[in-house]
Amino acid sequence: MKQSSPRPRKTPSVSLSLLGNRRTVYPESPNHARLESFPNKYPKRAYWITFDCPEFTALCPITGQPDFGHLVIRYVPNKQCVESKALKLYLFSFRNHGTFHEEVVNRVLDDLVRAIRPRRAIVRGDFNRRGGIAISVEATYP
Repeated sequence: MKQSSPRPRKTPSVSLSLLGNRRTVYPESPNHARLESFPNKYPKRAYWITFDCPEFTALCPITGQPDFGHLVIRYVPNKQCVESKALKLYLFSFRNHGTFHEEVVNRVLDDLVRAIRPRRAIVRGDFNRRGGIAISVEATYP
């Protein structure tokens, strides 16, 4: 007897346009990207969510050369959680975007806070050496 595969449950309060979309559109810059979210089913519990992004790339705004780094995004959700595919596409949007390392970390934190209003958040970027100097940047909320 052939079994049908289970259909994903739809939650009426969730509007995720990126997850499950068969056609992935890669945003050209962070200005064109969007962080989508879904309801936190445990808003009364303080727990950490960590995203480890070891292959982050952006462009140096002066030379246009690629900069490589490792971002770690940690947050304690409030009412919303960021959806991981949306976060992946958002981070990918920096690939052709000229920005300094300090701006990357602070922009990611600001955009995350704007999108989901977490209780707490930390974004850390460890960027590869350039000219013999490695840069680490960490921004926290609140």
